[in-house]
Amino acid sequence: MFKLHVVQAQYGDSLILEFGTRTRPRYLLVDGGPPGNFAADLDPALDGIIGIGGKIDRIVLSHIDNDHIIGLLELFAAMEDDAVSGRPPRVRVGGLWHNSFSKTIDPTGMIAQTLQSLMATAGAMNVAMPLSANAFYGVKEGHRLRLMAQKLAIAANKGFKDDLILVDTAGQAIKLGPLKVTIAGPTNGNLEALRAEWLKWLEETSERVAVNPKVAAMADKSVPNLSSIVIVAECDGKTLLLTGDARGDHICEGLKTAKLTDDGRLHVNVLKVQHHGSDRNTTRDFFRAVTADIYVISANGRYGNPDFSTLEWIVESARDARRPITLVVTNETETTERLRRKLKPSTFGYSLEILQCGQHSFEIALSP
Repeated sequence: MFKLHVVQAQYGDSLILEFGTRTRPRYLLVDGGPPGNFAADLDPALDGIIGIGGKIDRIVLSHIDNDHIIGLLELFAAMEDDAVSGRPPRVRVGGLWHNSFSKTIDPTGMIAQTLQSLMATAGAMNVAMPLSANAFYGVKEGHRLRLMAQKLAIAANKGFKDDLILVDTAGQAIKLGPLKVTIAGPTNGNLEALRAEWLKWLEETSERVAVNPKVAAMADKSVPNLSSIVIVAECDGKTLLLTGDARGDHICEGLKTAKLTDDGRLHVNVLKVQHHGSDRNTTRDFFRAVTADIYVISANGRYGNPDFSTLEWIVESARDARRPITLVVTNETETTERLRRKLKPSTFGYSLEILQCGQHSFEIALSP
C-alpha cells in the first residue's frame, strides 16, 4: 500500500505519506502548514488517517518558512498538552528531520543578525516586508521546534552526519520498512550558492532601504530562498518527489548528485510542485526534465501562487510529450480558472482535481 494524503494547508504545505499494509500502515508527515492550519485541517486529517495514539515514523520539516513550520509547532504544543493533562497522546513520533538555518545557511550567525537589523530599520520607517519577516521569524521558529522536540524526546536527524540532511553525506537510501527514502536536496553546492545570495541581498537591500524606504517592497519580493529538504520516496514500484520550496535548478542538481536522473531526466508518479507553484522557483525546462503523472500544488492564491506561467509550463510540456496528466490543487484560484479557460483540459489532455471545500485532505492512492 502506498498513498499520499494532500492536507489542506491554504498557502502552505502539509503532506502525509501512508505506506505498509492495510493491517499495519505506517506514516510520514511532511510539513505542517501555516498558522491556524493544525486546528483547522491537520489535526482532523491526522485523526481520520492515523487515529488517536497512532505512530508517525518521521516528521520532515522541509524548511523553516512559517507556512510549513507553524502547524508542526502547534502539533508539538498539542502533544505536550496531552502529556501534562494526562490524556493519551494523539500521535507518537519516531523522529524529526529538520535542517537548522545556522547549520545550513548561517553558520556564523551574521545573516540572522543583519536580517534582524534590516527588520528593525524597516519597522522604524513603517515599511512592510512580509516575506523577509517570515524568513527572520522562521529562524526563531526552527530553533523552537528543536527545543520542543527535545522536550517530547523526539530525536532530530538521527543517523545523519553532523546533524545535517544533505545529498553529499546522506549515503544510501533510508529504509523505513517497505518505504525507501532518498535525500535529493540540498547539496553543499546549493547551500554555498544560497549563502552567497543572502549576503549579497542583505548588503544591497540594507543600503537601499536606509536611503529610500520605498524600495523595500520590491526588495522583499526578491528575498532569497531558504534551503529545502528534497526527498524521493519509493514504495511498491511507485515514486514521489517532494520538493518543499526548493529551486528547480537546485532540485535537478540534487537529483543528479543522488544519481537518480537518466541523462538529466527523471519521471515520477507524483511531483509535489515546489514553492506552491511560484514561477520564481521553476522554469519550463524544469518540467521537461522532471516529469510526472500527477502534479500536486498546495496554494490558495496568496502571493499570486500558483503562477499561471507555472501551470502553463506543466500542461504544455506534458502535451508536447503526449502525456496525459492530472493536476491536483488544494484550492481554486484565479490562475486555475484561467488555465481551464485558456488551455482547455479536453484539448490539452489533462485533468484538474480540486480539494473540496470542507475536506481536510485529498487521497492519491498509488498502490492498493
